[in-house]
Amino acid sequence: MGKLYVVPTPVGNLEDMTFRAIRILKEADLILAEDTRTSGILLKHFEIKNAMISHHKFNEHKTVEGIVNRLKAGETIALISDAGTPAISDPGFLVVRECVRNGIEVQCLPGATAFVPALVSSGLPNDRFCFEGFLPQKKGRQTRLTSLQEETRTMIFYESPYRLVKTLTQFSEYFGPDRQVSVCREISKIHEESVRGTLAEVIAHFTTTEPRGEIVIILSGKED
Repeated sequence: MGKLYVVPTPVGNLEDMTFRAIRILKEADLILAEDTRTSGILLKHFEIKNAMISHHKFNEHKTVEGIVNRLKAGETIALISDAGTPAISDPGFLVVRECVRNGIEVQCLPGATAFVPALVSSGLPNDRFCFEGFLPQKKGRQTRLTSLQEETRTMIFYESPYRLVKTLTQFSEYFGPDRQVSVCREISKIHEESVRGTLAEVIAHFTTTEPRGEIVIILSGKED
């Protein structure tokens, strides 16, 4: 049996890549990449020249069986996404699940995940939290938001800069304009920024200042 390594990659600063992650990628027989063009830049930077194929949400159902067969044949395969830890709002869950079902060893390296620094730096309670990732765009969105109205734990969401103000405005409608929030963008990059305050205050900020970059929203839970 081979082994599947789940390898986090930097969400911004390339210096966040670990020595172990570089070694595993150099030793792997095959690298599964969400976008080979994006990952190609990373691999070139660290002089990693191993074979790489696409593994993303549009083809993962078709490719999983072949990957499992290669692992059964003894290959070592590394899974990476465009940024952060695979399977966290990124492709990866399906191949990990099939490996577990087939008795193939899976190791996930510790490393970059965008929501952790956003949560820690938010100043909001982090002893208990729930990760919601990306909300449904249409079907199920209102149901999800309604179900979270009584949530007392700190909530974590991912969002694009183009939908940020709309999403924060919806949060204000469902959770109230005085609910505390921290919007963290461009984590580990040069222009990293956290905007904290009530939903009303943060909406006002991003209404006048166009948001850019990858966004993590940390929203306080309902007070007991």
